[in-house]
Amino acid sequence: MTVTQMSITETTDSPQHKLHWLAEQALSWSGLPVVTVRPTVFLEGFFLRLVAAGVREADELALPMGSGKTSPISAVDVARAVSVILGDPAPHIGHVYNLTGFESADLDHYARVFSEALGRTIRYRNVPLPEWSERLREAGTPAHLVSHLTVMTDLNKQGRYDRMTDDLFKLTGEMPTSMHDFVKLHAAEFTRRETTA
Repeated sequence: MTVTQMSITETTDSPQHKLHWLAEQALSWSGLPVVTVRPTVFLEGFFLRLVAAGVREADELALPMGSGKTSPISAVDVARAVSVILGDPAPHIGHVYNLTGFESADLDHYARVFSEALGRTIRYRNVPLPEWSERLREAGTPAHLVSHLTVMTDLNKQGRYDRMTDDLFKLTGEMPTSMHDFVKLHAAEFTRRETTA
């Protein structure tokens, strides 16, 4: 029996994923003391920057992520984990930390979390990928980033972001920021401003 091992270059169309994988391989081969940190989808990216206007104006999470599950993590949580590693790197050398968020769930679930946190009904709308990608381009998003985000949404549909670890807790002793707490923290960005006459 022959077992074929596929590399990341054969399993993703994202240039960023390929370069990240290549950088990890090069550092591993170098013999340098390395700690690898792999966060999942950032709350600040998909769940703030890319959806705030839709939540604010149309009460919807408009993303092309299908019914796949994801475990988004806050950049603040990642920074806390990295600061622990940098504070005393020796025990972490050679380790790989997969940092995931508070829970892994689909976008319908996260829409309910948004609803509860904001006190109004937010729904998930699975938008067609070409339409979403075109809106990103029209907003001035660089082509390489549109390509990367497009691949990420496709991987999400395939269930490739449906993972959970306790690596953040092991490093920091604290639980990841929940979607509910994140939405509450950024509620002003998700709320339409009242105009006065």
